[in-house]
Amino acid sequence: MTICLNDMVFYGFHGVFAEERTLGQRFIVSLELTTDDALDKEIRKLDDTVDYTKVYSLLKKIMETDQFYLLESVANIILDKVLAEFPLVKKAKVFIQKPSVAIQGILKSVELVMERSR
Repeated sequence: MTICLNDMVFYGFHGVFAEERTLGQRFIVSLELTTDDALDKEIRKLDDTVDYTKVYSLLKKIMETDQFYLLESVANIILDKVLAEFPLVKKAKVFIQKPSVAIQGILKSVELVMERSR
């Protein structure tokens, strides 16, 4: 089974430049969680699966409370904590979009994608 949390919007203070860490900006995060397909037919109650409301709360805390210079650092922390706190997750893939990029040019966003398995 794959559980997807799509286009979560957080306001965080991440970035290389001091202004980004002072003023903050929006980040759009999506997360794909993969579980063991063999266990799907046994799901009867919330404890049998991944509680995505708890996953959302974890991401919200990381994105809005912690501060990082690099999106790669944010992605690593997200993946480490998701795999540590949700034992049913076998693989996690995070997508982090940064819509307001300090680049002299026109682009919708920069997106980092990172994946980790047990």
